[in-house]
Amino acid sequence: MFRSLSLFNFRVWIVGALVSNVGGWMQATAQDWVVLTELTDNDATAMGITMALQFGPPLLLVSVTGWVADRFDRRRLLMVTQSTLMLMAVAIGVLLLTGIMTLPLMWLFALGFGIANAFDAPARQAFVSDVVSRENASNAVALNAASFNMARLIGPAAGGILIVLVGTGWIFIINAATFLAMLGALALIRIDELIPRQRKTGPERLADGFRYVAHRRDLLVTFIMVFLVGAFGMNFPIFASTMALEFGQDADGYGLLSSVLAIGSLAGALLAARRDRARVRVIIFATGGFGVAMLVASLMPLYALYAIVLVFVGFSTVSMLTTANGYVQTTTDPALRGRVLALYMAVIMGSTPIGAPIAGWVAQTFGPRAAMQLGAGAGIVACLIGVAWLLASGRVRRHETRRFRLAIDETVPVRVIAPEPEEFSDEVASTTPIRLPKAEKRDATAPPASSRT
Repeated sequence: MFRSLSLFNFRVWIVGALVSNVGGWMQATAQDWVVLTELTDNDATAMGITMALQFGPPLLLVSVTGWVADRFDRRRLLMVTQSTLMLMAVAIGVLLLTGIMTLPLMWLFALGFGIANAFDAPARQAFVSDVVSRENASNAVALNAASFNMARLIGPAAGGILIVLVGTGWIFIINAATFLAMLGALALIRIDELIPRQRKTGPERLADGFRYVAHRRDLLVTFIMVFLVGAFGMNFPIFASTMALEFGQDADGYGLLSSVLAIGSLAGALLAARRDRARVRVIIFATGGFGVAMLVASLMPLYALYAIVLVFVGFSTVSMLTTANGYVQTTTDPALRGRVLALYMAVIMGSTPIGAPIAGWVAQTFGPRAAMQLGAGAGIVACLIGVAWLLASGRVRRHETRRFRLAIDETVPVRVIAPEPEEFSDEVASTTPIRLPKAEKRDATAPPASSRT
């Protein structure tokens, strides 16, 4: 489960990310609470707009941010983006402490965070593959997710308590200080031990990532499932804050719900780290589990029962996201990994501007339970789409020895049509045969190392 921690660079990276992410979750809790209670009168729609502004840029800038992650040194790029995010956190903290902050100003800063994160997210995800070798990539992605969710376990609860004790402004200042841990980790990383970057032999174009994904039906189905759940189901700040108010809780009760959600998330990430490789069927089953858990949570009559069911919501959510992330990283051409991951992050983060305002409006008009049921429906629909593709792809077959048992064969090759022969590197990370334009074929169906799909 923890084999990637044997590497010095990954240990440094994971510690810096953990400290920084704790501060990030504290700030996210404070930001949501400020918009909902200080800048508005419990207006869930205003929170939905804030989320849309913060998560919209990754969708709008996806082609540029992916190209930047592939073109430039990712370590230096992360130092720039992390420094920018730190300065904006300081600015918001000062404005809140001096009483100058307004809702339009908060929306402007949310947009600024979105632009910075649009460049930060794909570079950060792809940098994990620069730190560890390919056979450990899936494990490293899962441990990275575990670190993120461990921070999610600590950050919201600590943020909720500190909001009550010292106020929201100081939360942003504390978060700014935690960015120093990530900047220090990036400075300590041994550059000579990083995995050499693979480059394309031809010219690099922004559209290469789009064309690559367009010819990978397995990736398309994965992106569709993640998009549906991300747009309508993963609006947890809206769900948790409005449900906390419905149950008569304050900021600490809201923060506790976010931390309870992280308990299941951490368990899902650690379980993903135990798997030798990422599989599509896990993504499909996790989306279905998410839909069922969300539906049950929306029906809970008591705060304690609602919190217990959130554990299962977090478990299924992170099982889906971690497996999808690992699958994308380990089955994508290394020369295009940054652009494909930018598309993946755009699907996750960019789906929020579409779903968050809708979820906020539903919560405001029909109540938070109806908004959660909308997310549950999205998870169930995503699962059905995945099952339909699984059946259509020929991967579900009758078991060889048991008459009424079905088996899922994930070694079925997926046809990938490369735009031009020289556009991709000789090593194709996908376990798929590639059909080149000039009828020149090569067989890439041999099974790779144990941690790859």
